[in-house]
Amino acid sequence: MTQHQRKTIAPSAITLSVIMPVFNEETTIRDIINAVSEAPYKKEIIIIDDGSTDKTRDILNNSNHPDLKVILQDKNYGKGKAIQTGIIQATGDIVLIQDADMEYDPSEYHVLLQPILAGRADVVYGSRFKGLGAHRVLYFWHYMGNKFLTLLSNIFTDLNLTDMECCYKVFKKEALKGITIEENRFGFEPEITAKIAKKNLRIYEVPISYYGRTYAEGKKINWKDGFRAIYCILKYNIFR
Repeated sequence: MTQHQRKTIAPSAITLSVIMPVFNEETTIRDIINAVSEAPYKKEIIIIDDGSTDKTRDILNNSNHPDLKVILQDKNYGKGKAIQTGIIQATGDIVLIQDADMEYDPSEYHVLLQPILAGRADVVYGSRFKGLGAHRVLYFWHYMGNKFLTLLSNIFTDLNLTDMECCYKVFKKEALKGITIEENRFGFEPEITAKIAKKNLRIYEVPISYYGRTYAEGKKINWKDGFRAIYCILKYNIFR
């Protein structure tokens, strides 16, 4: 599509489906619901509780936000499985993935949505490494691991992403048609990247802030997920 053929979209003309996997986030779940609710878009907030064992479910069951749709899974399957469920339930024009841990700021939705609303993009990735706003200084080896996984993914997808593992991924609903998510845990990130790369979609990346947390504060991804990500990069790019 040429620049003159781009069709811009008014924010008031779209419905945003925010898909939020949740597991044991009793300390942040109220704040993240409030933050997402304040985003100035017509939206549905689809929260998939992935078998929480703390007070998260009680908080969700007592929430009265009008945009909120809560799905309770019978056990902890993983982030990828929760996102699968959320995508099936989504009815909006644009689908946005949001973590529940307050590491990512919903006040930046306008940055993520701009390339799609401008008629330029079908998919938008956030990037913690392109420089916007505050970035908490944390684990060096996590940073290096993310850079390595992004590089390895780029080698096989022929994309030039800077942050393949970033939570913030936004899709026009039709961009997800024909894609079935198979990974139950954090392998979702390289899997969806491989699958959208094969669809010849217009993919953009935008800078975001990042308010990371420590393991003591509830961070869940670990080194085993890094090895699984390598496997997923090979599986969905080479063996399919």
